[in-house]
Amino acid sequence: MMKIEKIYGIYHADGGIIGELSYVWGKITGTAHCSLCDITHSGISMKREWKDFTSNLDTDFELLHLNEQNSDLADFTKGRTPCVVAKESGELRIIVDAEALEGCNKSVSSFKEIMESSLN
Repeated sequence: MMKIEKIYGIYHADGGIIGELSYVWGKITGTAHCSLCDITHSGISMKREWKDFTSNLDTDFELLHLNEQNSDLADFTKGRTPCVVAKESGELRIIVDAEALEGCNKSVSSFKEIMESSLN
């Protein structure tokens, strides 16, 4: 039986001041979109519902921007972001892909259902 060691949510945006400003500008101009950002954040702050959800998980859930991933994770997710990846017994696997994230329509509860279904 595989054991999930960690879950990573990978945004389709770079972190840091320049990355964040670039993403905000892209949102305004319609050239940037990240459905995972829409699920986890409302405006610039993290949703309370998201914090509650992740604090009740048995597994560590880490949110990362593109430029914050280690090289193995970056190679694995290249061209597949945003996505949610599970690390199981040292192996990486996508548990929620970009299409499924988009289908959540910004809803934490929809995301939770999809993620739990993927893990079972």
